[in-house]
Amino acid sequence: MSKIQKKISIKNKKAYFDYEILDKYTAGIKLLGTEIKSIRESKASIKEAYCYVDNGEVFIKNMHITEYANGGFINHEPYRLRKLLLNKKEIEKIEKKLKDVGITIVPLVMFISEKGYAKLEIGIAKGKKLFDKRESLKQKDTKRDLDRLVRN
Repeated sequence: MSKIQKKISIKNKKAYFDYEILDKYTAGIKLLGTEIKSIRESKASIKEAYCYVDNGEVFIKNMHITEYANGGFINHEPYRLRKLLLNKKEIEKIEKKLKDVGITIVPLVMFISEKGYAKLEIGIAKGKKLFDKRESLKQKDTKRDLDRLVRN
């Protein structure tokens, strides 16, 4: 790993628009060798991904990691089920919060840590209603207008 490594950050911008984020956790991801190489080349997407808890373990589904170009016949499946690595206490907290109606786990950001591991920031989220989304757009527009006025 070189010292001049570019920051890799794959974001789920729709998550902040569609959901109200209540709590955030950082989890490791159990990956294969060719998957981490594709992530380091920023060839991954978490836009349509979602997480769920099953038997005390957290999994992410529909996360797309493009096949590694130099992988040969030992390549991975792009949409395979991947396990998230969290502490037992964190998983128990998440399970308690998921018992409420309308609460889900949404992937927010995938990044590479300083040690070179792939990490995923997940959020406990509640879906926004249509009027909440409109309010978010109004706030975004007014902030943009204010920034424009301050600049000029």
